[in-house]
Amino acid sequence: MSEHETNATNGKHIAPGDKKQGIKLVAPARADERAGEIKFVDMPREKHPRLDVLVLNPPSPDGDLFLRDIARVGRRTRDGIIWPQTALAQIGAVVQQAGYTVDVVDAIGLEMSWEEFERYMYKQKPRYMIIHATAPTLTNDMRTTFIGKAVGAITMAIGTHVTPMSRETLESYPTLDIVVRGEPEMTILDVIQTIDRQVELEHATETVPVGNPDLTSPWRKLPFPDASYLTTRGRFLGVYPQVIARALRETRGIAFRNEHGEVQINPDRPFIENLDSLPLPLHHMLPWKKYKVPIVGGPYTFVLTSRGCPAGCRYCIKHVTYQASVRHRSPQHVLEEMYMLKEMGMHHIHFEADLFTVKKEFVYDLCNAIIKDGIKLQWSCNSRVDFVDAEELALMKKAGCFMIAWGLESGSEAVLKRARKGTTVKRIEETITASRKVGIKNWGYFIIGLPGETVETIQQTIALSKRLPLDIALFHIATPYPGTPFYYEAVENGWIQMDRWEDYDMYNHTVLNYPHLSSKDLEYWAKRAAREWSLRPGPIMTFLKAASNRETLGHLWKIGTNHIRWMSGSLTGSGA
Repeated sequence: MSEHETNATNGKHIAPGDKKQGIKLVAPARADERAGEIKFVDMPREKHPRLDVLVLNPPSPDGDLFLRDIARVGRRTRDGIIWPQTALAQIGAVVQQAGYTVDVVDAIGLEMSWEEFERYMYKQKPRYMIIHATAPTLTNDMRTTFIGKAVGAITMAIGTHVTPMSRETLESYPTLDIVVRGEPEMTILDVIQTIDRQVELEHATETVPVGNPDLTSPWRKLPFPDASYLTTRGRFLGVYPQVIARALRETRGIAFRNEHGEVQINPDRPFIENLDSLPLPLHHMLPWKKYKVPIVGGPYTFVLTSRGCPAGCRYCIKHVTYQASVRHRSPQHVLEEMYMLKEMGMHHIHFEADLFTVKKEFVYDLCNAIIKDGIKLQWSCNSRVDFVDAEELALMKKAGCFMIAWGLESGSEAVLKRARKGTTVKRIEETITASRKVGIKNWGYFIIGLPGETVETIQQTIALSKRLPLDIALFHIATPYPGTPFYYEAVENGWIQMDRWEDYDMYNHTVLNYPHLSSKDLEYWAKRAAREWSLRPGPIMTFLKAASNRETLGHLWKIGTNHIRWMSGSLTGSGA
């Protein structure tokens, strides 16, 4: 009978909620009918000391490899790279130096499952947890904060996505307490010390009655016990949100919820002036023997040399991280870390920087110091073709440089100019040739789909990639990351098509949708470019030569099958 129908017996209208349901209710059991009295129990959480700080690279959402770095964008990888988490080990070293107990967990490198992670959390119960969060794995990464809250952790997130999207992230994920914006080390330490002082000031470590003891007695009036009091003995593992809010009112470099539950973004923290003041990263806490990269036999890791880049590329995430100010470590400080890694058993390192060759004097001083000390470590780095010359390349080779990763981006002069790359196709050809001439391997990165891209400019990029003496070439799909000038241009023009942040994966698909080049077109051309470059005699011979090394055979086989599977999938579209 609808709500407009009339009851046949009394002629009255009956609303849907007034209908009789046929379910009979019975009175709750009386206290004297219950079987005995509920007893207190001692939970394991009262028996073990808690870890102070966990620095975490979260588990994979699906078991696949994902790259995360505080100064880079996140992405899925089909090239078999396990990204060293030196940045997290650096955070761990800063916090440990201040007197806290620390653990650095790289769940990707450890191939840690979610079940294993949960067991770890319930055993260690860290007071603070710092996670690496990226757009392609955002919801997955925030799942760690849910587990963290279950054990009473104060949760923080770092990275190039949460920095420009602080407000949205905190509003979307209530189990995240704090976003650390920009350079993280000193901000994280400040947050921990400030909250600890506030907790001590307010005596917030004392027993907090989360349950009502009156409700645990057999004569209580309510039918159900307050079990939280029974299992915790009135002790709350975490810190009240109001205490956190009061502590962080004036802490620079963060976003958090204030005492009213509203997101508050505090002023940014100045950059660390002297990078030598940072302690050496806790490399021994990382699964460094599992860190691998194509062509390199045996493990490798990252060594930071500088932060910042003066170039103005509109698509680059450096606009979100260390920006245009350049700060270097001293060559002596870098050498100290290299010797430590050598003693651990490392034979290959990658000098991590926004631009390794940004300062010629530093490169010369470091290379001469390596040559003079005679430390036998093979190393790679990144560079721009307009920030290095033939003489410098020869010295780098003599000091142990075996490979350079180049951001080449496009074979179109028009696309390079619009992206404010600051170089030319001619300069690209000259520098890559000079690098090969001195015996350094070349790893070229290209971007398909930057503003101004057409089918013709994509074909120019493919043609350039085949002319250059490259040992490896990767073709990414352009991605307008939040905080970059490219992002604001894409938003203004309505080029972004997405349902959630996980769509921001430059390897599998793109969020870009130009009027003249659809997302499907861009995906097609990225796969076609990879196919045209790699299925040639030169790249195939490079692959087979590397595969002859027993240390790299299994790794390269996996990379090869992944690439073939990716390149052969959905290879239909514009220009086929």
